[in-house]
Amino acid sequence: MNLTLKIWRQRGPQDKGQMVEYKVTDISEHMSFLEMMDILNESLVEKDEEPIAFDHDCREGICGMCSLHINGEPHGPDRGITTCQLHMRTFKDGDTIYIEPWRAKAFPVIKDLIVDRNAFERIQQAGGYISVNTSGNTQDANAIPIPKLDADLSMDAAACIGCGACVASCKNSSAMLFVSAKVSQFALLPQGKVEAADRVRNMVAQMDAEGFGNCTNTGACEVECPKGISLDNIARMNREYLKASII
Repeated sequence: MNLTLKIWRQRGPQDKGQMVEYKVTDISEHMSFLEMMDILNESLVEKDEEPIAFDHDCREGICGMCSLHINGEPHGPDRGITTCQLHMRTFKDGDTIYIEPWRAKAFPVIKDLIVDRNAFERIQQAGGYISVNTSGNTQDANAIPIPKLDADLSMDAAACIGCGACVASCKNSSAMLFVSAKVSQFALLPQGKVEAADRVRNMVAQMDAEGFGNCTNTGACEVECPKGISLDNIARMNREYLKASII
């Protein structure tokens, strides 16, 4: 298939940036979206032009590195996948595809389609650690009884890969879904209850300090999340925060 690509080019944080048009030809419908981007970059290099910078790593939907806003949707028009899992059969011959970086104050553009998502790292660091008794009387984690529902919900929350699609899809650029997933995965387990109050207070404070917006229950984050993280986690985080505020 032959396609027209309109791609955001920005040399650095101080550059205003602009959409630049490219043409690609003979693209197979079996290619992944990132393979198509590779072909475009190869053609640019052959013409002594600067290739387009974009994030990627595992290309298996695990690492959360790929982060393209495709035709107005984080990770593109498909559901339950990351950009690297999007295939060209989703598009039609002759289509025009708009490709942009995540848009959020807390995710400044580094170059072209790459944004700085270190805000997420700082939020997780603010959450601290869990206490483990290493005095010689350590209890095996598998010996601690945990209701299956709690274990399942914790695992569901832990599926978050921190890609930032929730922020990119939100009209407020809210990181509530991401933060609530990280809070929930510990709050649901006995190992995470010791520091639960400090964790939720510190993570929410850091989230606000990074400049993310608040949640207004639009639900776009859950729809666009490649791992299907539920809005229930936001409700759980709000409850945890309320409890921590009155301790």
